Amino acid sequence: MTITRHALTYGRADLRFELRRVARKTLEIAVHPDGRVVVKAPREADFTEVEARVLKRARWIRRQQAYFEQFKPRTPPRQYIGGETHRYLGRQYRLKLVHGGRPSVKLSRGYFWITCRDPQNREEVRRLLWQWLTQRAREKFAESFERCWPHFSRLGLPHPRLKIRRMKTRWGSLSESGTLTLNVYLIQTPRECIDYVITHELCHLKHPDHSPAFYQLLEKVMPDWERRKHKLELALI
Repeated sequence: MTITRHALTYGRADLRFELRRVARKTLEIAVHPDGRVVVKAPREADFTEVEARVLKRARWIRRQQAYFEQFKPRTPPRQYIGGETHRYLGRQYRLKLVHGGRPSVKLSRGYFWITCRDPQNREEVRRLLWQWLTQRAREKFAESFERCWPHFSRLGLPHPRLKIRRMKTRWGSLSESGTLTLNVYLIQTPRECIDYVITHELCHLKHPDHSPAFYQLLEKVMPDWERRKHKLELALI
């Protein structure tokens, strides 16, 4: 895959986009929550044609960017201090920091109770909290996958391998080798949003691009996917 960056004049401003040339037959334009425009095109596609397609979708691109813009300002960087709120499965919980010799994290009565030797050590608090959240992500994502998979098992599709890691701009992805990767930060969103991301990626087992056939399958498997998608986007706040 080759990645290049370009800008086109649209109205009074530049329309910037990232062009990824990959092994595919069709061209896809996506607007990410941070406002980035990513264009995936066949390796042999003529750049003039790519430019024309981007300009043709320019009004839609601006609408998508404006849609995501309404959710700013984003949650400020976390400080990992007592009383600060953090999300888990769509709910807000406050940090309660306790001095103790044996490090631990417990969820109780609306609080993350974090015990550590030095509650003032923000890096230690961060490490303990995300160690706990990552372990819960492995458990909850696996449960979600089991809820979503039966729809696709009946289609005779290959069972993907589940992987978890931190990603800056994507909730999930499906590799050509069949690995379903989920963003660990997804553990902060409601269960129905986790199910949506997994279902969305599993649909790519049948349809690798976002063609009409892809959305027909998504609609069939999850009729309320648009509501869930909107709820997931609200989780960006």
